[in-house]
Amino acid sequence: MNVKRIGLLVGCIAFVLFGLWYFRLPLLLQLVTLQSAREYRDLPAAPELAWQQGPAEANERASETRPNIVLIVADDLGFNDISTFGGGIANGAVPTPNIDRLAAEGAIFEQSYSGASTCAPSRAMMMTGRYPTRTGYEFTPTPPGMASIVSRLYNQIDPFPEAYYSQDLEDQQPDFHSKGLPTEEVTVAEVLKQQGYYTAHIGKWHLGRTNGMDPNSQGFDDSLLMQSFLFLPQDDPRVVNAKLDFDPIDRFLWAKSGFSGSFNTVNEQRFKPKGYLTDYWTDEAIRVIEANRSRPFFLYLAHWGVHTPLQATKEDYEAVGDLQPHRLRVYAAMIRALDRSVGRVLDALDQRGLSENTLVIFTSDNGGPGYIGLSDINKPFRGWKITQFEGGIRVPLFLRWPRVIESGVRINTPVAHIDMMPTISAAAQASLPSDRVVDGMSVLPLLTQTGRENWSRDTLFWQNGQYQVVRHGDWKLQVNSPKLTEPKQWLYHLAEDPYEINNLATRYPDKVRELSKLLLEHNQDRVPPLYPATTELPVLIDKTLAETYEEGDEYVYTPN
Repeated sequence: MNVKRIGLLVGCIAFVLFGLWYFRLPLLLQLVTLQSAREYRDLPAAPELAWQQGPAEANERASETRPNIVLIVADDLGFNDISTFGGGIANGAVPTPNIDRLAAEGAIFEQSYSGASTCAPSRAMMMTGRYPTRTGYEFTPTPPGMASIVSRLYNQIDPFPEAYYSQDLEDQQPDFHSKGLPTEEVTVAEVLKQQGYYTAHIGKWHLGRTNGMDPNSQGFDDSLLMQSFLFLPQDDPRVVNAKLDFDPIDRFLWAKSGFSGSFNTVNEQRFKPKGYLTDYWTDEAIRVIEANRSRPFFLYLAHWGVHTPLQATKEDYEAVGDLQPHRLRVYAAMIRALDRSVGRVLDALDQRGLSENTLVIFTSDNGGPGYIGLSDINKPFRGWKITQFEGGIRVPLFLRWPRVIESGVRINTPVAHIDMMPTISAAAQASLPSDRVVDGMSVLPLLTQTGRENWSRDTLFWQNGQYQVVRHGDWKLQVNSPKLTEPKQWLYHLAEDPYEINNLATRYPDKVRELSKLLLEHNQDRVPPLYPATTELPVLIDKTLAETYEEGDEYVYTPN
């Protein structure tokens, strides 16, 4: 082989290697897509689900003393996505009359907080009433490859702060499905089962699926489990999709897309759900109510809506009108489906004569995300999901229980997701576990004037690795100490500045020290995280991901 040919061969090899390097992320995403297509291709249609059946006739004594309990949790719902607070998506163009009805017929908590700025820790706190400093369940589990691909895609956004990723820490991660709530934790479902309740879970879980972490092993008699990311197959003739090319998380979710569920135990055969997830899960929730109308039941309806990937039915897409941009119209249609679900559940209770003694709770796992590129979803609050500004952790909380709660009650006391487990337990007249600290408190006393006068808690905490927050009275301190930049602090007096405009950290150093001491005390006996965070992603506070970063824009680094 002559020198010319050798040079040509070397050049071809170099060109191929450069092409593989340059297109490595698209190739990785395509590989994920192909693997997912194989995984979900031959799934059977959904069977008729065999929900447990209660007695034909009600035990009058049990019905009078123990309410049915329905916990409805939306996913990534923005504070301004519903019309209850006077706003609504698309400047109120798409109202939420059914969620509004639930709020109007019960109690509205005007300062309600999620447990965390991402979904899984919030859900763990709702189930246990305990902070991550006690359970170790501090970060949201992500599928294999997601952290690496998403962080690299973030680093391709120019200009934008650098994302941090550690392959060494990734190598220390346990299997995705074994990253869950420890089995020694006591869930609200386990508490209610001991009290004679039938317990059912429908939808998202995100608290582990192996080694006794699945819903059935954590207290639920029946579980219709979400097994993938899509609301409908993306080529379904009934669906309208909105892909967000500017969002690394969205690009991964579409690549990893599938449409599947399973019923009871993770070893059951996966299947294709019967229609759009929000509607299908509601159909099954109504079947649960019908089958168990004659005994006390706890239904945890954990919606995937309105999380990305953005997908709506054509019917809802047409119904919301000509909204622009396209992603806003699809998102608004998803809100419409979520609202319809709440209305159908309320109607099912009404039609069976169960409403009077059923406690219905509605909330969201965290605030709306900036990565969908819609600027008003958390209005009037600042920040997004994955930040712990008010926009990331302020969530709706409505309780309806006609036998106990007067309509039109509005509570201004700060409450949080750690309060869900003790509240539900108190409603069921069940005792909390005596062998551990439960950080939350029942909010039921707040529904009366006397109870409000005797209810006392000054401090709430949020914990996400190096990103830590405390609210003490009306003061709120955020401390962000990332690997890639200098630490930052934000101090706000929420009574005077609820939208976190004026950072008072330099003006009130004594208050910073006081609140920093509370954080230190909160972490004194902290249980280490169950697994390390592999990434620290930069999240803009005041701009969506669809907008261009400019020097001087504020941002936080959130570990996961």
